[in-house]
Amino acid sequence: MEGLLVHFFVLSLLSLLLGGLCQEDAAVYIVTMKQPPAVHYIDELKTFASSGVSYGGSQTFNILNKTRNYSRTNTNYSSYLIRLQNSLLRRAFRGERYLKLYSYHYLINGFSVLITSQQAEKLSRRHEVANVLLDFSVRTATTHTPEFLGLPQGAWVQEGGPEVAGEGIVIGFIDTGIDPTHPSFSDYLSVNRYPIPHHFSGICEVTKDFPAGSCNRKLVGARHFAASAITRGIFNATLDHASPLDGDGHGTHTASIAAGNHGIPVVVSGHHFGNASGMAPRAHIAVYKALYKSFGGFAADVVAAIDQAAQDGVDIISLSITPNRRPLGVATFFNPIDMSLLNAVKAGIFVVQAAGNTGPSPKSVSSFSPWIFTVGASAHDRIYSNHLVLGNNLKISGVGLAPGTDGDLMYPLIAATHALTNETTDANDMYLAECQDSSLLNKDLTKGKLLVCSYSIRFVLGLSSIKQALQSAKNVSAVGVIFYMDPFVIGFQLNPTPMHMPGLIIPSPDDSKIFLKYYNSSLMRDKDSKTIIKFRGVAKILGGLKANYSISAPKVMYYSARGPDPEDNSLVDADILKPNLIAPGNFIWSAWSSLGTDSAEFEGEKFAMISGTSMAAPHVAGLAALIKQKYPNFSPSAIGSALSTTATVYGKQGSPIMAQRAYSNPDSNMSPATPFDMGSGFVNATAALNPGLILDSGYDNFLSFLCGINGSAPVVLNYTGHNCKISTMMGSDLNLPSVTISLLNQSRIIMRRVTNIANDEHYSVSWSAPYGVSVSVSPTRFFIASGQQQNLTIVLGSTMNSTSASFGGIGLYGNLGHKLFIPLSVISKTKHKSTLTRKRC
Repeated sequence: MEGLLVHFFVLSLLSLLLGGLCQEDAAVYIVTMKQPPAVHYIDELKTFASSGVSYGGSQTFNILNKTRNYSRTNTNYSSYLIRLQNSLLRRAFRGERYLKLYSYHYLINGFSVLITSQQAEKLSRRHEVANVLLDFSVRTATTHTPEFLGLPQGAWVQEGGPEVAGEGIVIGFIDTGIDPTHPSFSDYLSVNRYPIPHHFSGICEVTKDFPAGSCNRKLVGARHFAASAITRGIFNATLDHASPLDGDGHGTHTASIAAGNHGIPVVVSGHHFGNASGMAPRAHIAVYKALYKSFGGFAADVVAAIDQAAQDGVDIISLSITPNRRPLGVATFFNPIDMSLLNAVKAGIFVVQAAGNTGPSPKSVSSFSPWIFTVGASAHDRIYSNHLVLGNNLKISGVGLAPGTDGDLMYPLIAATHALTNETTDANDMYLAECQDSSLLNKDLTKGKLLVCSYSIRFVLGLSSIKQALQSAKNVSAVGVIFYMDPFVIGFQLNPTPMHMPGLIIPSPDDSKIFLKYYNSSLMRDKDSKTIIKFRGVAKILGGLKANYSISAPKVMYYSARGPDPEDNSLVDADILKPNLIAPGNFIWSAWSSLGTDSAEFEGEKFAMISGTSMAAPHVAGLAALIKQKYPNFSPSAIGSALSTTATVYGKQGSPIMAQRAYSNPDSNMSPATPFDMGSGFVNATAALNPGLILDSGYDNFLSFLCGINGSAPVVLNYTGHNCKISTMMGSDLNLPSVTISLLNQSRIIMRRVTNIANDEHYSVSWSAPYGVSVSVSPTRFFIASGQQQNLTIVLGSTMNSTSASFGGIGLYGNLGHKLFIPLSVISKTKHKSTLTRKRC
């Protein structure tokens, strides 16, 4: 009942405040205080961090003997911080009205509060206060992908099979909630002992629509956060559900991709499409609902969800969400979400975030910080194709998870606008062409024919639906439906849509014109009245229920957001590679909420096939759980390194991964992918479990990087409580598994440090230089014992003046079979001495 009580409490308080606040300019503000949060008092010696290890000298560093379970919070200190927050508000607003929504105390010390702009200004002048920021909005950004990623024969087999893959790991999802009744989240399928991990302390919120018993040993925690949305008056408790229940579908889908049960039959519209499995089917799921189907979400609620997830003890946080705008201020990294995630990383939590669906333009990535692992979307090799064969033997491709017409029989074609009842006169009405109302159609004309309907912008907006058109066709005894694309629907990707009867959507406007030309030319009309007297056009639908497998996968999808990473709102380039890598995100089968409406075509189904970087991120979250299971004391950076250095830059046939470059005809507008399209490459699940060497960066390293940004010292102090020392560290100086330089002024020396987590091994080093850049790496050969570290010195020199990005890479090859790749990206190159140097604190 906790969530319901909070909901009613906020509503009742809000009603009392409406008169005093809402007549003014009341809004939600996120306030941070200068006193450090509780996470800063975790014993750092008990977590794996390399920030105290210097670059100099050869030394042993045993990565595998750290204590995993540590106290996540100090209850007394957390209570003390909350008392300080409440005292501040009382003293600042004596006799004034305000509404405190959340206390943040674990990852950041602060709160969100509903106040006026004058009150916000008053708070900002208090000496205890670090930042006062206006709340902002955020948005949401399988049966075959385990096989495509090689899990059944690779990673799963090596670690004991899907029955144990991810066991003991808790993945926290900040999303739209979950459908707890879905078989993908049942714990009855487990015949072996399946205990809730001891390090997890979360709870299951109980409400009317999320009753007791919704959680189990698989779904170990569930809460919802909506206070900021409620204060805006846009929260609809009936549609949005004041509970962890997923009324959208997105959260159920992402949770199942990462950690859904193994071997769940996928049945949609009565058709069987194989069996589904998450990447880590034995991992546990904790849900923190902070996004809602009718409006998205707000940062104040998201930060509260992140703070609670960390305090509960999740091992991994998966965020298939991005901000609606680029953060303002000194740098993109300084925003409440990214800064709370920095402290989550300090607590040992691996954080995965979707890159965003705003590609293919450069600098469109919406996940900015080096401590966050950012994932772009690729295609995989499974394709569902459908075809239409016309009476003139012309074959047109289309989409539709539908059966075909019977055998080789050809059926007459009739357009909805030519099958109207006598009472219907306006045949040019867009709505009539969409087949949404069977009462307007003449059954005597449509019986036994293929009904031709228009797919207009109304379908994209949800005003018309495929399901309704199919129902109309059934009502008038048509044998199937063909949708032609309205020319105004440009750049919209169609998901293969389930259909219970023969059907097909022609997605190409050009192919639609060819189809309509055939149809119109086949009509027999009366010479005098021009009325249609015979429908001579015929066709058959081949069907699209059977999957085909492409040899061209993977490829970067056009919608996947691209780098380079913008350091600030002025689009200055950061020395940090984004995205980190790509993973399957296109046409992904996964669990769907029984109430899900995010994709209308799958409403009421148990599974849905949808696309986006939202689907790519949980693939990586699940694979990270496998790494965390094998190496329980890996730091977040170590997990990220294992995933990055083992990624592949080649497709299935050994050719370079391609990237789509345009919304329109994306497969006709492709070129080889660069690191700004795909990061380190396409994730290699099996190789990531045995990386050989890892590169690690700790919290102190990230802090030094932030202090190196011009003008950042007061902001760093405000968010972290740390005073910046003089720092010249750039993003390229972080010990990341990539090197990105936004401005190479003559030459730079870059250091990287690798740690051997495998057996003793000899390595050789080779490299390819970016165009216009000279590269040397030393040593070119080295022996590294297990647990030892080795420094690599990379010298980059500009050989020309250029503002075009160019790319290369460094390869490390071990005699025991380990292979690592570190991408090199250089944007601007200045050969001659220049005054264009980056200012430092």
